[in-house]
Amino acid sequence: MKVGLYFGTYNPIHVGHLIIANHMAEFADLDQIWMVVTPHNPLKKKATLLDDHHRLQMVFLATEDYPKIKPSDIEFKLPQPNYTVITLAHLQEKYPNHEFSLIMGEDNLKTLHKWKNYEVILDNHDIYVYPRISDEPENVELKSHPKIHVIDAPIVEISSTFIRKSIKEGKNIQPLLPPKVWEYIDHNNFYKK
Repeated sequence: MKVGLYFGTYNPIHVGHLIIANHMAEFADLDQIWMVVTPHNPLKKKATLLDDHHRLQMVFLATEDYPKIKPSDIEFKLPQPNYTVITLAHLQEKYPNHEFSLIMGEDNLKTLHKWKNYEVILDNHDIYVYPRISDEPENVELKSHPKIHVIDAPIVEISSTFIRKSIKEGKNIQPLLPPKVWEYIDHNNFYKK
């Protein structure tokens, strides 16, 4: 089985994440998409994150009607901060019959050379890249790598940061969230402070 790993803090998951995940599930040569909830991204401040179980629950609620998209808490059990190369090695050992690929935005591809052991990732895993608007200069060498697959997916410019800020300001951003996620956030009064 070919599994695309779509990593994120999902703080919160929004329709943009679902659009990309579903596009990859339907239009890339992947059998399933696992939305890997990251407990602590080394590049983000931990203080701004909701508890891991709340973010995982929101991903579960958002994906339960999509049979090809699954929530994953695999990184919750690994040492922090999480490094993709370690997660991939762990998954390969746990699921030897699966072929794991990464899904990332074009903005992340531009900084891939800064990732821990990125060469090991490129040697062993395909990377599916969706377009993002970014000011970073393009990494042409990486983009033409045989393991990199640029997918013509919709450009979605919605961010979890914008959603959190808008909720705090009392704005109605309901259309940007899957309905069950909106209800969960509203019920728990998340992001209002």
